[in-house]
Amino acid sequence: MQKPILILMARWPAPYRCKKRLSKNVGPVRASYIQKSLTMHTVSVAKKLKETALISEFKIAMEGIGPSLAYKWAKSIGVKTISIQSAGVLGLKLRKELIKAQTNKRFILQKKARSTIVIGTDVPSLCEIDIINAIVALNQKELVIGPAYDGGYWLMGLSGSLVKPVTTLFFNGIKWGSSSVLEETLSKAKVQGIKYELLQYKNDLDNIKDLSPWYEI
Repeated sequence: MQKPILILMARWPAPYRCKKRLSKNVGPVRASYIQKSLTMHTVSVAKKLKETALISEFKIAMEGIGPSLAYKWAKSIGVKTISIQSAGVLGLKLRKELIKAQTNKRFILQKKARSTIVIGTDVPSLCEIDIINAIVALNQKELVIGPAYDGGYWLMGLSGSLVKPVTTLFFNGIKWGSSSVLEETLSKAKVQGIKYELLQYKNDLDNIKDLSPWYEI
């Protein structure tokens, strides 16, 4: 199986810089603690995948913090690669991170594009098998989506054919932040005849109602 690149999209876990909807109910300090726990959990999953050589590398794309502090933080938790997300809507942020991954100096000279998986850092139930399932699916399909119950998705995996060059198909013309993101994404795939596979539905932790299964956090 091809070893993909794994990108973690994250927000800096500090009061007023993350989980704004959750902050309205539990307060900004509590919300930042929850975000920190979720981020470290996601990093732990990524590290285990790298240690077992199931991915070629992983990186964090951070929002809400400057480059200098971001690099220091990454070093303190043993993460080798971190970047700062670009400005703009989520679709633009995702596409630019995919482009960065493909233009990494370690891979730019390779003729074959590297499949890439992007995940968020707000899924408490995320585990290694979820990413392994995505890796396996990418060896058969061009697109892999981890659907979320809120109408979005918690994972997107793109095969080499969609990242060299990086497609604009799934990142333009989407109502980001709405309950139709998943539906619109799959509709675009169907129209273009792109073979895709859906993984298990999961719950993003965005609102106070999402906390009910995770009181221990």
